[in-house]
Amino acid sequence: MTKRRWIAETLFDAEGFRTSYAADRVLHETRTGHQHLVLFKNRFFGKMLMLDGATQVTARDEFIYHEMMTHVPILAHGRVRDVLIVGGGDCGIAEEVLKHKSVRRLTQVEIDASVVEFAKRHFPEFTRPVLKDKRFELVIGDGMAFVAKTERRFDVIIVDSTDPQGPGAVLFTRKFYAACKRCLKQGGVMVTQNGVPMLQPAELTESIRRLSGLFKDATCYIAAIPTYVGGFMAMGFSTDDTALRRIPERTLAARYRKAGRLATRYWTPAIHNAAFALPRFIDDLVTKARSRWAR
Repeated sequence: MTKRRWIAETLFDAEGFRTSYAADRVLHETRTGHQHLVLFKNRFFGKMLMLDGATQVTARDEFIYHEMMTHVPILAHGRVRDVLIVGGGDCGIAEEVLKHKSVRRLTQVEIDASVVEFAKRHFPEFTRPVLKDKRFELVIGDGMAFVAKTERRFDVIIVDSTDPQGPGAVLFTRKFYAACKRCLKQGGVMVTQNGVPMLQPAELTESIRRLSGLFKDATCYIAAIPTYVGGFMAMGFSTDDTALRRIPERTLAARYRKAGRLATRYWTPAIHNAAFALPRFIDDLVTKARSRWAR
């Protein structure tokens, strides 16, 4: 009898715990230098991608992250035509963006072409509809360099980054955030991936502190994503239009209908508004981060 292999998420070793998943079948595995990538099949979560011991995406719950990173800023804004994604090489967010008929152009800047090629082979459910859409433009390049130099302007910028380490660290700096703001049209919105506040509070507070010095409204909203362990995940929400996180539910519902009643499995107008109602411990983190900037 073949011994079952268990693959551990080691992201929180320093905190004293691991989460392990049974690999019914390993689909792809590679080690390059210090990087370990493994794609495997789990009987409950389906395809799972881990990078350096951190879960990146699973077939079972990817829709929560992708929908909330996409539909919240687009439907809060209400008049989105041009969208920029920094990162997101698996094209999961791009797929959700292109469901919006109002979007005329989507530009995605991914630093590593091999990430997109990997997604083409292993996540065609994301890449196939995206790559054949004429509104989609893929730029292989450095996200920091792109936002620093481009003359184009966007209604929404979505930063689909890994945690702030290695090549992804620059995507959490004030310099990057300032360059992104330069690329936003008036009333534009930027959303960012900001980790699980219970276990990664600094990831949220450092971003909010930096963003508060650039935008009139810098806050976060939350979603519960099972394989991003530790409770709610925070998604940064930054804009100079302070009304955008208080759009009435009936207005969101009307925008949803106008968008063509997108096929969603998590996002609803009610969930959209509720996501900005932060548990006190997360609200305290945000408030303290803002006050640190104010001082």
